[in-house]
Amino acid sequence: MNRDSAALIHSRETFIAGSPSTASADVATAVLTDAEYELFAEIGRSRRIQEGQVLFRRGELGTTMFVIARGVIDLDFGEDLVGKRLGPCEFFGELGLLIGDHVRSADAVAASDGLLIELRHEEFQRLVDCDPGLVSYFLRRAILRVVLNEQSLIRRLRRRNEELESALDSLYAATHQLNQTEELVRTDELTSLYNRRGLTLHLQEFRKLGMPNSMGLLLIDCDRFKQVNDEHGHLIGDRVLQGVANILRSVAGPDDLACRLGGDEFCLLMVAENREEVMRFADFVVSTAQGLMQMVHGAPLMCPLSVGACLVDPTKDWNDWYARADEGLYRAKRMGGNCVQWQDHDAELTSA
Repeated sequence: MNRDSAALIHSRETFIAGSPSTASADVATAVLTDAEYELFAEIGRSRRIQEGQVLFRRGELGTTMFVIARGVIDLDFGEDLVGKRLGPCEFFGELGLLIGDHVRSADAVAASDGLLIELRHEEFQRLVDCDPGLVSYFLRRAILRVVLNEQSLIRRLRRRNEELESALDSLYAATHQLNQTEELVRTDELTSLYNRRGLTLHLQEFRKLGMPNSMGLLLIDCDRFKQVNDEHGHLIGDRVLQGVANILRSVAGPDDLACRLGGDEFCLLMVAENREEVMRFADFVVSTAQGLMQMVHGAPLMCPLSVGACLVDPTKDWNDWYARADEGLYRAKRMGGNCVQWQDHDAELTSA
């Protein structure tokens, strides 16, 4: 026995002097039996380590197994996995000894000054030649330990997957609720059209994506709506407002926007190239309302509509568009309602 081996055996004896017997090590632990330790100390080389010294990093290739003669080693597996702290007579990195060029699964860092036994893959055959029965027993324990570690890892990963699925379900539910809440914020509760806030947000998004070159705007107001509420009640008045919303929904295309601005005032913003296109929309709205009014029913389904129509300049803002359409609506109201009035794009506005 050489001097290094004698020193390693002495370290082993010093460690076990006040400890329970390790003659038959637990297969689930990394503690060596007395005979295994003596064999590894005889074949291996001693290596002194200092606190904080890195023995290897996760992902590196390794061909060496280490046995701790004195000191403490921390193994960090990363990714929120539970690490391990190993002490005297415990081993790690055994797959490097058994198969060579094994990818390390953890960082190994010295937690204190100490002494290690190193055994390289090339020395595995010498171990077998010295004591094949002992090495065979060690191999069975080492393999079982690897299997137990893998099973533990699989259980942890399964729990993490379940937790991740639960978190994703919660995130989906929260996102769905958020989308519903945002939709409620944008939408008029009675008619399900966009409200004024929804219109503002839509125009902001529209400008980010790029506005069409030419658009038209209809500003719609219910004639004598207060009379409907006073004579038939607010439920009938609500039904009339829903009827106006249905007319606007029926005429609006996928790129158009119908909105209830508040009370009995609505608007329809559409993509349109010229006056004729805008007026077709406006005439349809007024004539459809007139047709509903002629239907025989105990309570009114609709009331007359006044409409102000115009083309709008995409480079200007909503206030300019509204003022222009409102001028036409004002003239329609002065003429008795139930009609459409066009406001030229370049006409001087008399009111806003």
